[in-house]
Amino acid sequence: MDRLLFGDNQFFGINHMSEEKARAQAMRFQSLDAVMSVLDMAYDAGVTTFMCTTHDRVADVTDRVRAKPERYVGQAFLPCMPYAHKYANAMSEAGMFGAVKQFLPDGGFFDAAMRSGKSFAKKDIEGVMTLLIDSEMKMFHGLDTPVVFLQNVVVDFLLGMGFTEAFRIFADHVSNAYGAEPGFITMNMPRLLDALDAVGIANPIVCSNINKIGFRMSGGIDAYIDALTSRKFRAVAMSVFASGSIRPDEAIEWVTSLPNIESIVFGASTQGNIQSTVELVRKYSAID
Repeated sequence: MDRLLFGDNQFFGINHMSEEKARAQAMRFQSLDAVMSVLDMAYDAGVTTFMCTTHDRVADVTDRVRAKPERYVGQAFLPCMPYAHKYANAMSEAGMFGAVKQFLPDGGFFDAAMRSGKSFAKKDIEGVMTLLIDSEMKMFHGLDTPVVFLQNVVVDFLLGMGFTEAFRIFADHVSNAYGAEPGFITMNMPRLLDALDAVGIANPIVCSNINKIGFRMSGGIDAYIDALTSRKFRAVAMSVFASGSIRPDEAIEWVTSLPNIESIVFGASTQGNIQSTVELVRKYSAID
């Protein structure tokens, strides 16, 4: 993975500290052109990996990138699935079976439907999971997706339920069907590492909040630093600025000083903030 990854929270009105800022961002990025202008800023600054949810509007982004391959040479996507609100909205609007029909992969409708039905009848979670993964990956067809992440809303739910074998199912399908590495997003990195070890996922890619003040780091900052020092995994640090609570220079200096931080994912909506983050990471650590 690249040292710096560009995230998508700002495009969908997500701000963990300010609802007012979240609403303003949601209004600003209603148009695809507004989204693409910021992605172009990141791309031109050398940040060519977009770590994004499978929000319906991301399909418009991928269509634009596919339409202009000469503009986006080397552009990669790191899908993060599922986008839970999409399924919740579909269920409320179309009911359970309508939602399932909506998200079935293209082609082979009958086979896919039968597969889903048998899966529910037999409580075959593997069949359901792989069906939904395939559905989520449709929008990235023909694009570079070296890592596919399972979102924290699912990861942490499965972790709490103790159904850790689902992580193995996800990892195997992502690897076998898409030639991608599996990644896992969590709000409790130390506990997740234990679960991944237990199901035999070696040297996993794990994305979690990692910041100087312990913002949204379940288990405590000391446990995270201990894991980074002593565990074998590939860490992706998110929320390094703690939603603006830490000065950028201070935040980047601290997080890059930690061992085992492979990548940093950040969101920004202006050219100045994007370029500043790139320069800070270059200042405190090696970046191509």
